[in-house]
Amino acid sequence: MAKTDGFKDFVLDQLADLQGLTCRAMFGGYGLRYREAFFGIVHKGRLYFKVTPETTDSYRALGAKPFRVTKTMTLKTYYEVPADILEDAAQLTEWAKTASPAQRPQPTRRRAASKARGSKPTRITRARA
Repeated sequence: MAKTDGFKDFVLDQLADLQGLTCRAMFGGYGLRYREAFFGIVHKGRLYFKVTPETTDSYRALGAKPFRVTKTMTLKTYYEVPADILEDAAQLTEWAKTASPAQRPQPTRRRAASKARGSKPTRITRARA
C-alpha cells in the first residue's frame, strides 16, 4: 500500500492551476517541477521554493529561512514558503511561477573569442639525424 503525505497533497491542491506541475519522491521528501524546471521541495511538512537574488528579500521580509537539510548543511538557494503564502492558492501559484527557473529568460551562451584569423601558430619541426 502506498504511503500518503497529507501535506504534499495539500501543496499539490494549492498549486492545481500550474498546468504541467509534477511531483516526485526524492531523499525522504518530494521534488516539484514546472515546465521541466526543478523549483520546489516538500520536506517534513514544509515547502521550499528556489530563490533568486531578486526574490530572496521577499522571503526574508516574511521571516522565511533557507532550507536546512542537516545541522551542518543549508541550501541557501531554497527558502521556506511563508504560511500566509502557502494558505492562499493564487499567491502560492504566483510564487511558484517566480521560483521556476523556466520562467526566467535563459542567458545566451557566447563562444570564447577565437584567435585572430590571420595569425597561424608556427609549426616547429625537428631536424632528423
